Amino acid sequence: MEFAEPPALPAFLRSTATHPRLLAALIELSAFAWQQAWSCLFAGLIFLLLGLTHWFTVPGVARYDVLLLACVLIQLAMLATRIESRDEAGVICVFHALGLGMELVKVDVGSWSYPNPRVASIGGVPLFSGFMYAAVASYICQAWRRLNLTISGWPPTWICVLIALAIYGNFIANHWWPDIRWLLFPAVALLFARAQVGFVNNGPRRRMPMLLEFLLIGLFIWFAEQLATFFGAWRYPNQHHGWQPVYGQKLTSWWLLVIVSIVIVAELKRTKARLRTTPTTQISA
Repeated sequence: MEFAEPPALPAFLRSTATHPRLLAALIELSAFAWQQAWSCLFAGLIFLLLGLTHWFTVPGVARYDVLLLACVLIQLAMLATRIESRDEAGVICVFHALGLGMELVKVDVGSWSYPNPRVASIGGVPLFSGFMYAAVASYICQAWRRLNLTISGWPPTWICVLIALAIYGNFIANHWWPDIRWLLFPAVALLFARAQVGFVNNGPRRRMPMLLEFLLIGLFIWFAEQLATFFGAWRYPNQHHGWQPVYGQKLTSWWLLVIVSIVIVAELKRTKARLRTTPTTQISA
């Protein structure tokens, strides 16, 4: 799909940025923000729906079922308009399944709950909830393509698989076994210390440490979670008597989830590249 060109820099910024380097930096930053906004399309629409269904109801249809139907329709529309490819839709389905699996455990042990009525649910978990995880996958896939991402210094596949399994397994088992996230963080720092992500938006290729990428995306999701719980998408135990900010410890959970998410997308792209004679994705050790 051909991407829409970013809008021109506003005239007042062009007149303010008299130095050529400053003007070039502003144009590049504007293009980067444009591509990031498009990459967040699915997530942004979900938050719009959360806000609308918080204030308005559809007669005869439970809120979470409205959200489920809307998310399915959005995905179909993104496929039909080629904003999203079939491969990306497949990745989103994988994340939906992984997210639901985690939700079944977390809701059962009381980590959080879903306060609104619904019909489409499994074990007390509304089916729409998987799309919250799928939105993270959608962002990663869209940003990867739109910013022409490349990764260098990436660990071997078997190491990435092991660390992803350890993180996901810890999410599930930490209610019955000791939480080992404080061991996982130094392990991740050691394994991905050399990894860098390269990207292009409207200028030269830039590079960023992969560890910083993990942190920034995790922080963004944590801020988004504040808004989602404010709209009553789900509730933590401290929010049953009124909305309270999501506690900072959740940041560590989102950082780890981002690592799993990027590992899955990167390894799927690496596998696809191996199956082609001319790889389209560059991931080097």
